[in-house]
Amino acid sequence: MRPILGLLVAASAVAGVAAVFSSTALPSESAITDRPIQVSEDGYVSSQTCKACHPNQYNTWHRSYHRTMTQVATPETAVADFDGVTVDGVHGRPMRLGRRGGQLWAEFDDPDSSVRPEERSRIERQVVMITGSHHQQVYWYATGRNRLLGQLPGAYLIRERQWIPRRTAVLHPPTDPPFSETGHWNNTCIACHATFGKPQFDTPFGSQPVDTQAVQTTAAEFGIACEACHGPAAEHVARNRNPLRRYGLHLSAAADPTTTQPERLMTDRSSEVCGQCHGIWEFFNREDERAANSRGLAYRPGDELARTRFVARPTINRDSPTMQTLLADDSGFLIDSFWPDGKVRVSGREYNGLVESPCFALPAFARSESPRATARLAEAPSARRRPAPPASPARLSCFSCHTMHKADDDTRSLGEWADDQLGAGMDGNGACLQCHDSYRANLTAHTRHAADSSGSSCYNCHMPYTTYGLLKTIRSHTISNPSASETVDADRPNACNLCHLDKTLEWTADALNRLYGTPKPELGEDDKAIASSVLWTLKGDAGERAIAAQAMGWAPAQHASGTNWMPPHLATLLDDPYDAVRFIAIRSLRTLPGFGDLQFNFVAPSPDRRQAQLRTMTAWDRLKTSAGAMPPQTLVRADRSLDIESVLRLLKSRNTRRVLLRE
Repeated sequence: MRPILGLLVAASAVAGVAAVFSSTALPSESAITDRPIQVSEDGYVSSQTCKACHPNQYNTWHRSYHRTMTQVATPETAVADFDGVTVDGVHGRPMRLGRRGGQLWAEFDDPDSSVRPEERSRIERQVVMITGSHHQQVYWYATGRNRLLGQLPGAYLIRERQWIPRRTAVLHPPTDPPFSETGHWNNTCIACHATFGKPQFDTPFGSQPVDTQAVQTTAAEFGIACEACHGPAAEHVARNRNPLRRYGLHLSAAADPTTTQPERLMTDRSSEVCGQCHGIWEFFNREDERAANSRGLAYRPGDELARTRFVARPTINRDSPTMQTLLADDSGFLIDSFWPDGKVRVSGREYNGLVESPCFALPAFARSESPRATARLAEAPSARRRPAPPASPARLSCFSCHTMHKADDDTRSLGEWADDQLGAGMDGNGACLQCHDSYRANLTAHTRHAADSSGSSCYNCHMPYTTYGLLKTIRSHTISNPSASETVDADRPNACNLCHLDKTLEWTADALNRLYGTPKPELGEDDKAIASSVLWTLKGDAGERAIAAQAMGWAPAQHASGTNWMPPHLATLLDDPYDAVRFIAIRSLRTLPGFGDLQFNFVAPSPDRRQAQLRTMTAWDRLKTSAGAMPPQTLVRADRSLDIESVLRLLKSRNTRRVLLRE
């Protein structure tokens, strides 16, 4: 009975697919002229065609934040309230929001006006598309110039339920003049926020004013859809209309050559499916950019990523001709994406972190693929659809920890799973113990921390929060051993001092040397006497200050370090030149006892921000009288007064270089 039942189920499912595929693959958008549209072409037929035969995979993808990376703007897809709302504090005069039936509208100062900001005209535009749905939403409006999109001056933070000026959501240099984001989605965001996008600008973006361009942007599908990871599916759908073929493949466990299964690819190729978006790359030349503009990016899942684009890896291609050409055109290309030692420092680029990890870069004999197989794949693009041996568990890939579809036996809710799309059991030490099983029996002998403490979390020591983006830090995806040298040589915060915020770098160097034999670097006097977090807060560049401020709001670090000494140092950041640093500082400050209701507008004029600093210090003076002892290395004296002289000295030596992280 089971084979017959299987055939009936398969036939029913494929009949559903055939019905969808025989009609228009996507709802017709041909009548829409004022925004990018979704089209079925070049073999792309949309995720809707996958639903009938792959319901679980479809449903889990549908709940993911990948799907909602880009959406058509409606009252249902917009998290922010548009119903008669006035938003103050954005760039220019207040932004007014409204609804007209199922449409969203906004009135605001024209960002493309060439006159002074205070003289700009007001414009009213329909909001037609949205980027983001997890942490924040950015809203795009129809400019009235073909399918060219403009960006609202405000972004909406979902957890905080707060509008902020759009530019403050990134680490934007305060000295840079205002700039327009018109056309940015069409040309740049589309590459990773949609599936198989075609910008279709007349000329390269930025080479001439956008109001003179004819822009006819299309995408196979908005958001990161099934075909972004599995490749165009027209052939797969057409060939699998026959249930006998599908059922035969099921019985034989054979891979279907008409589609790509990333987890079945060789380790390099499987992670490159993620790296197409979660990586730092550029076109090799202007001709490649022009081809992608009109025909879409050439990469397909299973291809070798570096064949069709330049993947930036400073540890191996810093001196390459392509890199030198890029740096000649954009001197900040490396420094605003990587730490000085080549480790990635911006979030959303986890692939760049992964490929620098020793767990990924194992010797060839430890890899699942042979050199011959690698060479054959490079020679034959069609080989991407050939079955390949699964990645060895001894070699790290994106799929060692993450899964794109929640398993049937995973007891978590779809919402829990969607947060990071980790596989079941991969949100703790199980992710590392699947390869490093020898530590399982006596983990504390390795960590030298209590078993139930944050110091016995593999992630905290080997994947610290040293990458930054969009008002938060995330874990580095370069798995490495903590050391004091990385802070000395690369100015990168180390794992020990990101948790032990009250300790000096010398304390870290001594502990690592005593416990693990890690060599001690030569240290300056400040590194011997002052807590590293305090030095990052007072002396570091804007990125380091943001990381330090975020760490002071991290519960494990607060538990390990105490919090009674933190308020004056976070107070110094309330008047930081960078908007994003001020935002993170007040968010962390409000997590401290006695500061939960502190009023502060992070985009207020500097005199108002200084008043908030005074209120913070006054509150700290009142609270510290009943607080416990404060470590002297945090620049708090024995009488519980702040060492103002040292604070001012360190502020004078702050790294004030222009920071524009490529978030």
